[in-house]
Amino acid sequence: MNSQNTPIHVRLWHRDFWLMSIANMLLAMSIYILVPSMPIWLLETERFSQLEVGMAMGAFAFGLYIFGALCSWLVQRFRRNRICIYSIALMIGSISILYYVQGLRSEFVEFWVILLQRVLLGATFGLAQMILLSTLIIDTSESDKRTEANHSAAWFSRFAMSLGPIVGLVMFYYQDFDTVLLASVICAACAIVLILTVNFPFRSPSDTLHIFSLDRFFLTSGIPLYVNLLLISLVVGMIMSLGLSNRFYAVIMAGFFCALLAQRFVFRDAELKSEAVTGLILMIAVLLMIYTRPLPIIWYLAPLLLGMSIGIIGARFLLFFIKLSRHCKRGTSQSMYFLGWESGIAIGIGIGYAFFMNDDQGLLLTAMGLTIVALLMYNYYTHGWFLKHKNR
Repeated sequence: MNSQNTPIHVRLWHRDFWLMSIANMLLAMSIYILVPSMPIWLLETERFSQLEVGMAMGAFAFGLYIFGALCSWLVQRFRRNRICIYSIALMIGSISILYYVQGLRSEFVEFWVILLQRVLLGATFGLAQMILLSTLIIDTSESDKRTEANHSAAWFSRFAMSLGPIVGLVMFYYQDFDTVLLASVICAACAIVLILTVNFPFRSPSDTLHIFSLDRFFLTSGIPLYVNLLLISLVVGMIMSLGLSNRFYAVIMAGFFCALLAQRFVFRDAELKSEAVTGLILMIAVLLMIYTRPLPIIWYLAPLLLGMSIGIIGARFLLFFIKLSRHCKRGTSQSMYFLGWESGIAIGIGIGYAFFMNDDQGLLLTAMGLTIVALLMYNYYTHGWFLKHKNR
């Protein structure tokens, strides 16, 4: 049976690993805090059209790739933890642009300002996360526990998908958008503090150092996995554009914990294909539930299954990327997984606002179609391709 189980080692969870994992979660939260409230602010306060809002939210995805080719050079030429800290500081600066714009209550901001702000935010967040995931977290772990470290740290980013929107919605509805921005800045600043508390020894750069490189950025051998993951995360982003409630996001968190339990007990010795297929079937079930809405219980059951689906699929695809890469390319596989997941969500949110803002039924049908395509692609092509090309 072609199965895989990720063991748990207590020794992995030492002080430095905890600090870096929490920093990872706070950094992701600083972005997801803005997801539910920023489109409302753009629509109601800045009077943007739904197409402009969609373009602004989706522009974040393109920013994620801007500094990727420089990532390897930066972390070898300079102290890698400092580059990460500077990137987060620039993130805070780009969020502060929105705070300045919010202060101009007597006039509307130009669309290109918001577009550039979103691209800059994506670029700085992308660089910070690629360094954090592909280098810093790995450096805090022993070599024989790095797969477990990657798998565990990624769950903290996943938790941010639920915690971030909850914080953002509470701040927006009980305070104002300024408070949302302040919460985002505080999360990013706390991430900086946690990174500063961890000591990373200096490492000499390699002899063949290139300014532009795909190392720690893009794993060309994993393109089929990347495309399949992008399709799935597109659907997740489209669902997040539906204007979900705090309760919905809170139950998604419960679904994440159910996914953790399922991985430990249900899929422990299951066939390798079962997790991704089950996750995609659950996602189709969620879309059908929201589409029909026959009973109030659906608004509890749907987010629970959605959290399980996201958790199961996300964790499995991450391990696929790790096993696809050679040992020296582990960091690159992390970055490619991050790019596929986060850019898909951002583009999905953008598509949702640009084309389906007043058409939930059309969005759900389109999302169902994309999920079915992702399921067919995985079942009949990607999984077999992975088994032929994996390195571990």
